[in-house]
Amino acid sequence: MNWDDMRVFLAVARAESLSAAGPLVKMDPATVSRRIARLEEAVGSPLFVKSPQGYALTDAGARMRDHAVQAEAALSLAMDEGQEADQGLSGQIRIGAPDGCANFLLPKVCADIQRDNPGLEVQVLALPRVVNLSKREADMAITVSPPDAGRLTVQRVTDYRLHLAMRSDMAAPDGMGGLKGLPVVGYIPDMIFDKELDYLGDLGGDGVQLASNSVAVQMQMLRHGGVGFVHDFALPFAPELRRILMDEVSLKRSFYLVRHSSDRTSDRLNRFAKALLTGLKLEVARLEALAA
Repeated sequence: MNWDDMRVFLAVARAESLSAAGPLVKMDPATVSRRIARLEEAVGSPLFVKSPQGYALTDAGARMRDHAVQAEAALSLAMDEGQEADQGLSGQIRIGAPDGCANFLLPKVCADIQRDNPGLEVQVLALPRVVNLSKREADMAITVSPPDAGRLTVQRVTDYRLHLAMRSDMAAPDGMGGLKGLPVVGYIPDMIFDKELDYLGDLGGDGVQLASNSVAVQMQMLRHGGVGFVHDFALPFAPELRRILMDEVSLKRSFYLVRHSSDRTSDRLNRFAKALLTGLKLEVARLEALAA
C-alpha cells in the first residue's frame, strides 16, 4: 500500500463516484476502479458499497478515510517545512465555494495566484451545499454564512450586493407592483442550503416559476425573460441584463473564508489564504464598479 493509493481512495470517498474522482487524480474512471479494487484486495475488506447513487463508504472505508485524512494533513504540514517563505507556493490546494463565487470570482483570482506561483495547482470545488472541511473535501471554503459548529476558523472576506435584474430590452416595471405577472427566477425552494440564499423570501408573491440550484443557470433563464436577483459582480458577464428597482430593493451579503482549525500553523495555507482574501476583495470591488 502506498500514498498514491490513498490519494485515489480519498478522491472517490469525497466525490462519491468514479467519474467525478477521475479528474481529481488525473485518471480515467476505469483506472480509478482498478486502483480501488487493488486497495480493497490489499486491506482484505470492501471499502465502498456501489449503488445507482454512486459509491458510499462501508464502515471499514469510513475508518480508513479518517486515518487517511489525518495522514493527508500531516503530509501538507511536511510540505510546508520544505517551502521557504520567500519561495513560491507549490502542491495542490482545493477551495470549496458556492457557485456564484466559483463561477464569477474565483477563476480570475485563482489564475492570478497560480501565475505568481507556477508550482501551485488550484482546484475550485463548486457545490450546491456547504463543503465539509472535516472530511477534507477541500482545504478551505468560501461561504455566505459563518459556520457555528466544528473546529473551524472563520474570516470575513468582503460584502457584496444583489439587485433585481431583467433583460435590457424589456420594459422596466413601474414599482414593485409592476412585477406581477412576470415569471420569477430563483433557487429551487427546497434546495436552498443557506438562509442567506433565500433572496425572494421578503418579496412574497406566488413563488418561483423558473428555478435552479445554480446561479449560472438562473442567469441563463433571465436571458429568456423574467425577473430575479443577480449578484452585482456577475452583471458584467451578462451585458444583456440590467438592474431594476434599485431604490426599492437592494440586498447585501458577505463572503467568509472558512478553514479547519488544525491548519492555522500551516504557513503554506496561510500564505495562500492571504492572497485569496486580497484577490477576492479586489475582484468584487472591480466587478461591482463595472456594473454601476
